[in-house]
Amino acid sequence: MASSSESPLAFLGNNPIVSSASDVLRSFSERRDKLGLSNPGTVENISREVQRDVFLNNLMFTGIRADLTKAFSLSPLFQVSHQFAMGERLNPYTFAALYGTSKVFLQGNVDNEGQLSTRFNYRWGPSTVTRTQFQIAPGGSGQDMAQIEHEYTGKDFTASLKALNPSYLEGGLTGIFIGSYLQSVTPKLALGLEGVWQRAGLTQGPETAVSYVARYKSDDWVATAQLQAQGALNTSYWRRLSEKVQAGVDMTLSLIPGAQGMLGGGFQKEGITTFGAKYDFRMSTFRAQIDSKGKLSCLLEKRVAAPVTLTFGADVDHFTQTSKIGVGISIEAGGEELHEQQEAFGAQPSPNIPF
Repeated sequence: MASSSESPLAFLGNNPIVSSASDVLRSFSERRDKLGLSNPGTVENISREVQRDVFLNNLMFTGIRADLTKAFSLSPLFQVSHQFAMGERLNPYTFAALYGTSKVFLQGNVDNEGQLSTRFNYRWGPSTVTRTQFQIAPGGSGQDMAQIEHEYTGKDFTASLKALNPSYLEGGLTGIFIGSYLQSVTPKLALGLEGVWQRAGLTQGPETAVSYVARYKSDDWVATAQLQAQGALNTSYWRRLSEKVQAGVDMTLSLIPGAQGMLGGGFQKEGITTFGAKYDFRMSTFRAQIDSKGKLSCLLEKRVAAPVTLTFGADVDHFTQTSKIGVGISIEAGGEELHEQQEAFGAQPSPNIPF
């Protein structure tokens, strides 16, 4: 008879089924290690080289903008900023504060209308990060938002679960829930999928959708493809032409059900293709892009001094005969203590802040 001091699960070690399963998992893990697979990133940022590095969609603005940033420390990272702006979709004034360590990231923004936006990220371990984002608008404008995301970064895969405006207070589950998984299958190819479950209200039924993604990364180019459940296909291609020049192309094709009067009631094809390039000079960066609908955009960021950066942006829509222009200045200030920390960090790695 087994001693009462033994663990109740000790017998599993001698179980032939458990031993066989353990051997299979061990063998599978060893074979994966021999392939030399690397982490492919996330499904959300599958085309990050094109969308974030080359294209200027997230950088373009219209009007006049001035950013004043004061950094107090690098480790932990702490800074505050003031933004003054006049233009389309720009708030006249926004105050922001940022704090970050190797485990915690905090950011808060408040504008002149009292709208508050916050971010809080926490790193549980080397592979696990939880990110939260909240937005509160005054006056019941309906722009309140809550987002919670949990991400696990493995050696050769990334899995994440995200919830937007989740609620269970009315006797049922509502909101948008997104789960994604991206796995490297060869040193250059990664495959994954993304599932969406959403329910706007208790009187409406839930809706589900699944998208499939693929990413191929070579030495100096990256190609991606994403097939969405609604029938939309998105592809992108990025290439480094030289040490200072990058180029990218993005194409989206959608199939829209045709009207009843159309022959056969088929589908209408609607798509857009965008070409872009990025040039890095010694003291400036220039981005330009043009799409198949006749819209040309360009953005120049030039550092005129160590703490001062000027930004000039413009776009021309030849189809609607409209044009926009944006001019901005960014000033970053730091005290003597900050310069001493910068010199110290010159020989040490900076903290891995979970942005």
